[in-house]
Parts: sequence; structure tokens; C-alpha cells
Amino acid sequence: MAETELSEVDKLRAAAAKAREEYERLSKEAGKEVVTATASESIPVKKLSPSEIQSLASSIDFTGDASSQTAALDNLVDSGSFTIWKSAIRRTNSVTTSSTMKSLLVPFPVTLQSLEMRTDGKITGESLGIGGEGDVKFEDFQDLTIAVVLGSTAAGIASLALLPENVGATFTYLFALIPVGFIGVGSVAPGLIAEVIQGARKESDDENTRKERICRHEAGHFLCGYLCGLPVKSYEINADTGAACVEFHTDGREAGGKLSEDEISALSVVAMSGSVAEILSYEKARGGENDLLQLQDCFRRGKDFIGAAKQQDLTRWGALTAYSMIKGNMGKYEKLVDAFKEKKNLSECVAIIES
Repeated sequence: MAETELSEVDKLRAAAAKAREEYERLSKEAGKEVVTATASESIPVKKLSPSEIQSLASSIDFTGDASSQTAALDNLVDSGSFTIWKSAIRRTNSVTTSSTMKSLLVPFPVTLQSLEMRTDGKITGESLGIGGEGDVKFEDFQDLTIAVVLGSTAAGIASLALLPENVGATFTYLFALIPVGFIGVGSVAPGLIAEVIQGARKESDDENTRKERICRHEAGHFLCGYLCGLPVKSYEINADTGAACVEFHTDGREAGGKLSEDEISALSVVAMSGSVAEILSYEKARGGENDLLQLQDCFRRGKDFIGAAKQQDLTRWGALTAYSMIKGNMGKYEKLVDAFKEKKNLSECVAIIES
């Protein structure tokens, strides 16, 4: 009788877990926030001092391979010593260990309008640089061509009027060749002219603001990467900027190095986190071009084909999720920014997040 009752209880628990997962999936697709119990609730959390957390973080070999680094951090979570590592993706499964958790990162379609609305108008296509507002259009080429022609004409007329006869005529011929050369370059390599137009539009930061922006960008990457459970591939001070930069392992665990859906989801969040972090302080991102290129590469390495429409959804969803993660951990994020400014080492940065 007891075995029968136990069996029925197990069946009910399994049915409840399945219903909960289905509810979470449908809620995510509908764009609703879902709060789910994590494995950390079933593991007694140790109350460690900052120095004890620092000591544990220092014991991790961040120069090793991805699997050993992940295993070390997973063990600290399973022992109750750490709680933040993988906290964005941990969901209780039949076995409550960090390495066997189902991911909480369940992408859903996000439009630019809903992205703007759910981030209080901060994250837009224009602020991210993905809405096309900053692209060079045909009208820009047209306006520049007219300006070149009119400028050359005016310069030629001024040469004839103000310079000695022979000299003026020579300069007039030279100025007449400028529009011809401009149109020639535009026909063969329009990208060069587009770069000039975009360069003229860009606003430049002073040195301190530029370094601050980079630190905020990289701290956003680091925080979201840690929350998503991505092992660090490199962490070093950039010689050109003098700021700390972080890079994560992006090698897929699927056959042939392909990336699974969960890995694509995590990388989408981390790729957009740097730009989102910039926007929170400066209203517009300037350092996200390389992140978007790397994200495109991740999409190409996915186990399953990812079409253009889904890529856009993942990019916008990644930005929305990164926004929620940073806003939800703003205190840790600001301390992490200070750590990046002070060029603290990797274990110190981890200790800041876990403290």
C-alpha cells in the first residue's frame, strides 16, 4: 500500500513539474516575466565573509580549460559556498546539481516596440545601433555629391577670378577633376565614402569618458556572462585603452563544436550586455559592432539553422534579458565597474559578484 501511495505521489510530482515547465514556456512566449525556484533554494547556503569568498575564488584556475573552470565553479555552488554563478539559468531538475540544471533562458519573440516599452524607452534600435537609423542612405550620397560638385565649381570660378590667368586656369582644371574622381570612387568603392560619412557623424568622447565607457561595457559582459555560466577564456588589460577586457569560451559542446539552443541563448544575452550597459549610462552604445559580428558567427555555428527573422528575435531578446540582469544586479554591477577601473584581477571580480 505504501509503495502504491509513493508511486502516485511521484506521478503527481512529475505531472506538476511538466505542467510548470509548460506554463513557463507559454508565459515566456507571451512576454510575461516568470519567477522560478532555483536549485540554490534546495542547497543550504553558507554564510561566508568577503575574505572567505575571495579565498575560494582565488583557488580557481581561470587560465585552465573551460570544462575544469566550469566544474570548479559548479562544485562551489553545489556546496552552498557560491550562489550567483549560473543563477540566470539554473532551474531545478530531477537531480539538483549545477551541471544538470535546465536553463531558465527561454527566448521568445521581441519586437523593437516591445523592447523599448519594457525597458522604459532606454533600449531602442537607435540606441543599440541595430535599427538602421545610423546607416548611410542614398540621400546621403546624393547630398555629398551635390556638395562636392558645387564646392568644386565655386573653387574653380574663384581661381579664374582671383589668380593670375595661367595659374587660375590650371587650378580650374584641377577643381573640375574632383567631381569626376569622387564619382569614380563612389562607383568602384562606395564603402569608402560611406565610412567617411559615418566618421563625420560620430561624436567623440574625451579620454576619461572613453575609458569609463569601455569599463562599463566590459563589466556588463562579465556580469551577464557569469550569471549565464560562461567560463572565461581571457581577462587582460588592453594596451591601447588601459582598461580590462574579458572574453568567454564560445566552443559548443555539440558534435563538431556546434552550439546548442541553450548556448545560443546565453551567448545572445552576453553579446548584447555590453551595449546595454553603455546605454544605461550614456543613452547610446558605441562599442557593440564587434559583439554583433561575433553573435552572427555564433548563429552560424548553431546546431540548428537560425533564419534571419529568428536571429533578429534572439538579438532583441538578448538585449531585453541583459537589461533585466544588469538592472536586477545594479549594486554588484557598479562595484564591478570600479574593479575594472582599478584593474583588479579575475578572482577579485568573481568575489565582488559572489559577496
